[in-house]
Amino acid sequence: MTVSKKLFEQIKLLIPPLNGTLHKGQAGRVAVLGGALDYTGAPFFASISALRTGADLSHVICSPTAGGAIKSYSPDLIVHPILREEIHPPDLESTIDGLLSRLHVLIIGPGLGREDYMQAFARLTLTLAKKQDMYVVLDADALWMVQKDPETIKGYPKAVLTPNLVEFKRLCEALNIDPKSDPKTIASRVSLALGGVTILQKGASDIISVKTPDSASEHQDETVEVDVPGGSKRCGGQGDILSGIVGTFLAWGKNYENGVYGEPKFGSTRIPILSAVAGCLVMRTTSRRAFEKEGRGVVTQDMLPEIGVAFSEVFGAGSFGGEKEQKARS
Repeated sequence: MTVSKKLFEQIKLLIPPLNGTLHKGQAGRVAVLGGALDYTGAPFFASISALRTGADLSHVICSPTAGGAIKSYSPDLIVHPILREEIHPPDLESTIDGLLSRLHVLIIGPGLGREDYMQAFARLTLTLAKKQDMYVVLDADALWMVQKDPETIKGYPKAVLTPNLVEFKRLCEALNIDPKSDPKTIASRVSLALGGVTILQKGASDIISVKTPDSASEHQDETVEVDVPGGSKRCGGQGDILSGIVGTFLAWGKNYENGVYGEPKFGSTRIPILSAVAGCLVMRTTSRRAFEKEGRGVVTQDMLPEIGVAFSEVFGAGSFGGEKEQKARS
């Protein structure tokens, strides 16, 4: 199923107005947990993409071995190099909990790595985020964590998982689902096996699916395919940009849920799938625009300046900041 007009109009309701009525932070406060010794680019791409999409503030929670490099990439990011290998994770619980209390969404995985101490911090932070009812995005090595222990995210409806081809295959195997099953329904089966989390299966076309158990209070069974043209070259780091874009829409969704942008017209259960679809639309358009300029030599860095213009291409010039937008919301 492709993106319907109704779904597209619901996505637009999540976008904050650009009319001077909001104060700093009300257009989204995002955090990325990731960044260890060998991985500094991924958390940078995810966090800076959140800002390029329109989030107000973007934080990176990382290891000190990555913090200096990430700080040097951009002064716009708020970097917290607190994930020290020698610290027992529970000793940082109050610090991380206090940080999360000031945020709307948590992205776990870009540059996380598989070292035991980083995985332990990821599990702790995810637990705290769930207690605070935050929206979360799990990507990259956060999916390794889920593969090893699906219970870490099972049944949490405010989660979006963004596996690529290899990660999706491993996730299927961990859940005893044949990776060669019907491609039209397999993402739905993974969502159901994980208790109704939203699955964003990246590929030639992106499949976004959520299927909750029949016993769920708000049962959902929806699959959307996003096949708008993207670039012809797949760059490492492109998935990190997608995570940042999806995270921003989820942050906006949190504020929408709380009535910051006006009276909500649908429930919070819609927000993960709407945010995932929106992220795919913007990311694929961003990739296409960058490829049109750079061709075979395109790198992930080339995509960053294209995010804002891609956003306007998808959702309209001005992106709902003026009088027309206000009338549409009223």
